[in-house]
Amino acid sequence: MAPVKAAILGFGTVGQGIYTIVNERKQQLEKTIGSPIEIAAILVRDLDKTRPETPGVLITDRFEDILSIPDLKVVFEAIVGEEPARTYLEQAIAQGCHVVTANKVMYAKAAPALERQAREQGTGVGYEATVAGGVPVIKTIGNLNLTNEVTGIQGILNGTSNFILTKMRKESCTFEDALKEAQELGYAEADPTNDVSGFDAFCKLMILSGLSFGEQPDWENVPMEGIDSLSLEEVTDADRQGLRYRHIADVRRGEDGSIQASVGPVLIGPDHPLYGIDGVDNAVAIETAYAGTLTVIGPGAGMLPTASVMVEDAAVKLREHATFRELVTRS
Repeated sequence: MAPVKAAILGFGTVGQGIYTIVNERKQQLEKTIGSPIEIAAILVRDLDKTRPETPGVLITDRFEDILSIPDLKVVFEAIVGEEPARTYLEQAIAQGCHVVTANKVMYAKAAPALERQAREQGTGVGYEATVAGGVPVIKTIGNLNLTNEVTGIQGILNGTSNFILTKMRKESCTFEDALKEAQELGYAEADPTNDVSGFDAFCKLMILSGLSFGEQPDWENVPMEGIDSLSLEEVTDADRQGLRYRHIADVRRGEDGSIQASVGPVLIGPDHPLYGIDGVDNAVAIETAYAGTLTVIGPGAGMLPTASVMVEDAAVKLREHATFRELVTRS
């Protein structure tokens, strides 16, 4: 079988992880989808930058070169910012490609339009990596939606904030010192505003809302608070009482049918499903109509956890597409 041609947009941490996994799992992917996946091209911003060797792969800074690849089937998007990421994905879908993204800010805003365009083109959009990295929360909710009903979601959706709160509680260090260590360890960006302000968790929550309830709340009406307002005294006082501050993103459908959401520090006790989640882990407690509360936990970021779910998304879309074509041919 001819290989499935794929391109990677962006070759930072996640992009390199995608390249690694596709090449290390060639045989497994071939068994799963019937053909190996071949990385045909990688889009970068700076052609002169030193990067890992990728023999036989086109390295380009022109998206037009990506679209001109014959029989391109998959585009992995691993760049930063809303644009040009959204435009690139729109153009890739228009050309008949499946697309997979880890771009939470872009996808929180563009999800309905991209998914609609993909349905019209007969392709798919994979976005598991936009929420909680390697934690399969998107797949879990998607499966629950088949016969169950999600009634509410509470999640620790930002590993940086969770790491900082854990350090403050366990080691009695200030927010500033915990943040500095998070930056030194690579858990926080040089500009950590999106993490500590709650905006990162907010965008992920909007994606989960759209998946769970078919709509998002009005962004302007969602209370959002970060962890930078919490003092060490508040954290340690809570700990002495057996309580813990967690930065929790919450969304649910209210009695009036409206979608209600909030993002901010919440004081919880040992009976709460998110009480024991420490460090950089993410966790999502999914409240359901028939199965009670299901909690999924795992690494919320990192090269291989994020890249692995992106490659898995691509494999699922390719397999679904192949199965659909086979059914059409048989009929």
